[in-house]
Amino acid sequence: MSLTPQDIARIANLARLELKPEESERMLTQINGFFGIVEAMQAVDTTGITPMAHPVAAIQDITLRLRPDVASEPNQRDLNQQSAPAVERGLFLVPKVIE
Repeated sequence: MSLTPQDIARIANLARLELKPEESERMLTQINGFFGIVEAMQAVDTTGITPMAHPVAAIQDITLRLRPDVASEPNQRDLNQQSAPAVERGLFLVPKVIE
């Protein structure tokens, strides 16, 4: 997959970026280079290879230090929603923004 200058212009417009022609050309080259790397990585046969949880795991055993998953603060939903203009069944109600 490769992008065209029109694709870069559309992406810049969506991101609200104003690119000069030389910046646009540089972005086109860089992004297409990135896509080339991704295509090369996808071409590698990874059947039977176990995914690593951490990149260092390839050279040494890693034990992840995970904290216990416990709630450390009390539930203050009602208190937090007192200032909301509209609440229903514990959810904030907001105006519709997409038609």
